[in-house]
Amino acid sequence: MLQVPFIRENKYLVIKSLEKRNFDASKIIDEVITLDEERKQIQTTLDNTLAESNAISKEIGILFKSGEAEKANVLKTKTSALKETSKELNEKLNSTLETLQDLLYKIPNVPHPSVPAGNSEEDNEEVYKEGDVPTLHSKALPHWELAKKYDIIDFELGNKITGAGFPVYKGKGARLQRALITYFLDKNTEAGYTEYQLPHLVNEASGFGTGQLPDKEGQMYHVTEDNLYLIPTAEVPGTNIFRDVLLNEADLPIGITGYTPCFRREAGSYGAHVRGLNRLHQFDKVEILRVEHPERSYVALDEMVEHIKSILKELKLPYRILRLCGGDLGFTSALTYDFELFSTAQDRWLEISSVSNFETFQANRLKLRFKNSEGKNELAHTLNGSSLALPRVLAGILENYQTEEGIVIPDVLVPYTGFKIIN
Repeated sequence: MLQVPFIRENKYLVIKSLEKRNFDASKIIDEVITLDEERKQIQTTLDNTLAESNAISKEIGILFKSGEAEKANVLKTKTSALKETSKELNEKLNSTLETLQDLLYKIPNVPHPSVPAGNSEEDNEEVYKEGDVPTLHSKALPHWELAKKYDIIDFELGNKITGAGFPVYKGKGARLQRALITYFLDKNTEAGYTEYQLPHLVNEASGFGTGQLPDKEGQMYHVTEDNLYLIPTAEVPGTNIFRDVLLNEADLPIGITGYTPCFRREAGSYGAHVRGLNRLHQFDKVEILRVEHPERSYVALDEMVEHIKSILKELKLPYRILRLCGGDLGFTSALTYDFELFSTAQDRWLEISSVSNFETFQANRLKLRFKNSEGKNELAHTLNGSSLALPRVLAGILENYQTEEGIVIPDVLVPYTGFKIIN
């Protein structure tokens, strides 16, 4: 959430920057500034009213002590009126603050200057590419056919138990899935991230804290009786560890990692591009999160990118990195890099990770601050990245490592799987 002082001081910059997102902010920014002026006026009037009421109350005490009860009772009538006025002003102030907060929740984060303008994923900017696309044999299959052939993932059984988008992993498929999770966590902890096991449901405050609410409410599974939400990513419970926390500057940076299943309602379109593991309602993901000093958060973002590159290099998967354009940028992000691996059997790129810097946008919602060297409280920067999302990594391994004899396991995973081939 953007800070009101920042909006006031940088009104035209905010409006111009949000144009990169194809978001016309001029009207809502004017409403925010107007409401903030009203808030200030109400607050000033309320403070003056309370001060007058307190002064009169003291005077009433003096009058009673000096035996001037009649004068004191006249003033008591006045304080009663002032108290009623204070109550009305306080209610008006709370209503104005609530309306202002609702408006601020609707304004997306200001894109970083390096974010290219654009309308959709077609306008994203490729900034890096690595790895050779393998040449497959003539009978190569997409992963959903491989899963059936080798009986390692059962999509129909998942559909029977729950519905579309809930696959069942079996045998070596389940073992490979577990191997990837452990491998990703090991790589992250070796890089200095502290591992956490996190809740899979969060409360409403956590959803608002990281920006899933109210922006993505329709994409989250909602347990209405308890007003809890199934997590769309470990980013939500992980980042909310720091909600309402005041850190010391010496505590920074903080890095955590965690594995969770993720739940998203938005799956449901049809066609080959969402078949198999390409898009699911439930999937596994290992996440990395950072809480950083504002002066080094973009250095940290580059470090996260390099970390994920090292994992894909070990897996020997062909991949590219995209800098997302304004039209494809997430609501809370200032800058996002997407990692995509090439699926040779499908002849298309599959997104496997997003790495983002939210700057102070989440921290402002979370009230996540640190005490700087001058002893003042300052908002921290938050970052997160998938390291990595499993379904499409698994799909990429199945498709790119297939041979006529079976699916070869990447060398780096063999110590985790205990086998070298699926056949």
